[in-house]
Amino acid sequence: MSTYAIGDVQGCFSQLEALLEVIDYDRTRDTLWFTGDLINRGPESLRTLRFISELPENTICVLGNHDLTLLAASVGAILPQHGDTYEEILHAPDQELLVNWLINRPLMHYDPQLQFALCHAGIYPHWSLAQAQALAEEAQTILQGPHSFEALHAMFGNHPNLWDPKLTGWDRFRFIVNAFTRMRFCDLNGTLDLSNKSEKTHEARYLPWFSIPTRKTAQDKLIFGHWAALQGKTETQGAYALDTGCVWGNALTAMCLETEQRFQVTCHPK
Repeated sequence: MSTYAIGDVQGCFSQLEALLEVIDYDRTRDTLWFTGDLINRGPESLRTLRFISELPENTICVLGNHDLTLLAASVGAILPQHGDTYEEILHAPDQELLVNWLINRPLMHYDPQLQFALCHAGIYPHWSLAQAQALAEEAQTILQGPHSFEALHAMFGNHPNLWDPKLTGWDRFRFIVNAFTRMRFCDLNGTLDLSNKSEKTHEARYLPWFSIPTRKTAQDKLIFGHWAALQGKTETQGAYALDTGCVWGNALTAMCLETEQRFQVTCHPK
């Protein structure tokens, strides 16, 4: 009986199948956690989403930025861009079922027994674990509620890029979603740099969110994906990066939460 967290799949279904063979996954015995970005960029987004949505109910999938992009496209908030590979989902006969399943995924999950938290990009350094859980639930309630259509239109944008508990309305919602699904770098004050996708920054004031010395979750164990450029390395205790760039020809990674052992399958460039 094991729990495995798996990094960003992004529609790489054959690699996911291979990884499940490597870990000898048994759906009657084991539990899977996914870091989000189940779809897009890879060649089999529809097949991947169908497969994961049909896994046992104890499977945990948090929302990633690519998953949110699909949800926005499904209501006409955006159009697919060059390089996107989720259009097959929008034209599938079970599109409504898949979209409904996806929008009901959380932004964050925490297991008090295993003492691991899971989110796509990370936890904003100025939030405690309890505060992050409350804010994730706040945003999820909006996404899944009667104002879901407006939320999927309003969530795009890089501002505000600094948390203020007095934020209200769509600014508050947008910051929460960005923190959980797009964050990489921020400064000591908590200002997010949402434009830099590389491993390093040329601006000295910015650090990876998990390297902020005053981070309130420094004693917690956090699993995240989103940042393929890290190649699974953070050099920070308690921060477990699992996006190892499968869709870019590197590897798909799983980690057993009980032992912290990692497993990988090598991928091929798309």
